[in-house]
Amino acid sequence: MNFFLITRCSFILGIVTLAAACSPESAEKHGVPTGTPVTVAVAVQKDIPIQIHTIGNVEAYSTVLVKTRVEGELSRVYFKEGQEVKKGDLLFMIDSRPFKALLRQSEANLARDTAQMKKAEADAHRYEDLFKSGVVSKQEDDQYRTNFEALRETVRANEAAVVNAKLQLGYCHIRSPINGRIGKIEVNQGNIINDNDTILVTINQTKPIYVTFSLPEQELSEVRRYMVQKNLKVEAIVPNDEMNPAVGELTFINNEVNKSTGTILLKALFTNEDESLWPKQFVKVILTLTTQRNAVVIPSQALQTGQEGQYIFVVKPDFAVEYRPVVSGNSLNQETVIVKGLQPGEKIVTDGQLRLVPGCKVEIKNEVGFLAPKQVGLNNQ
Repeated sequence: MNFFLITRCSFILGIVTLAAACSPESAEKHGVPTGTPVTVAVAVQKDIPIQIHTIGNVEAYSTVLVKTRVEGELSRVYFKEGQEVKKGDLLFMIDSRPFKALLRQSEANLARDTAQMKKAEADAHRYEDLFKSGVVSKQEDDQYRTNFEALRETVRANEAAVVNAKLQLGYCHIRSPINGRIGKIEVNQGNIINDNDTILVTINQTKPIYVTFSLPEQELSEVRRYMVQKNLKVEAIVPNDEMNPAVGELTFINNEVNKSTGTILLKALFTNEDESLWPKQFVKVILTLTTQRNAVVIPSQALQTGQEGQYIFVVKPDFAVEYRPVVSGNSLNQETVIVKGLQPGEKIVTDGQLRLVPGCKVEIKNEVGFLAPKQVGLNNQ
């Protein structure tokens, strides 16, 4: 029992001693500086963007799985893996000799039946005149007219066959349907490929490109409210390249919440001219909702938390410190917005708070300056 009593008395004595040490009289008596050493900063007022931070995934603007529409031997490849291609560029060549032969056969059939149709047409006109003159019967006239009409339809079928043969021949030349970046070749030259069965290569359109990300459904109403007012800026930060974020624009909010995760899917569009964003890549995403004008900002390390809430120590002109309860707002990058309890230009203690009590004199150990004037993004909390 005596041990606990002695310990408690020692603790109280230590607090009294610390308070006494902060007084000018005690400091002068012991021959030490008249203030507790601290570092300070000055609260500044500036515009702060209100932002939401999350992780996203890069998604190609469009993806095409290139297949063949005819069966044959892959005779030639006109690109290198990873190459950028334009819409209409020739990618593959299928052996076209069988299709050229089929086209010639169809054209020959058309020429033959066209000649027969012309003869049948002349016969039909001649027998029509003979029938009118009473030389031939109605049955003979009908027979020649029927022959002509049958051959005319045969010619039409042959014309369609020629068109189809030309299409089949054209399918031997496989061209890029979009602008994009070529992937890995799945079938090498010399292989026999089946029509619409084998993927030859995948093309991803990377200019522009999407970044998809999810937010908690609680954020949905706020995002929609700001999106109605203006286009919302989205930044995508590639790992190990934080100094060069890609800048895009929010373009899509999914029409339903994922009930299993409680999140909503969003998409942002980036021009990506330098291709800094790559499909399937994970990136840090910063969605800027609005800007908080003339916010009072201090270093986050100045903000303390006690039994009664958050507080700071303010240095008065006479170098005495004042205990100041405050209400904080958003914070990021080691800076915090003070919503209530502090005015711009006031000096606040950033280091050495544990040795301070209200009214204690301090000695400033650093050069006091304003915070860097650059704008920094803050988490939306």
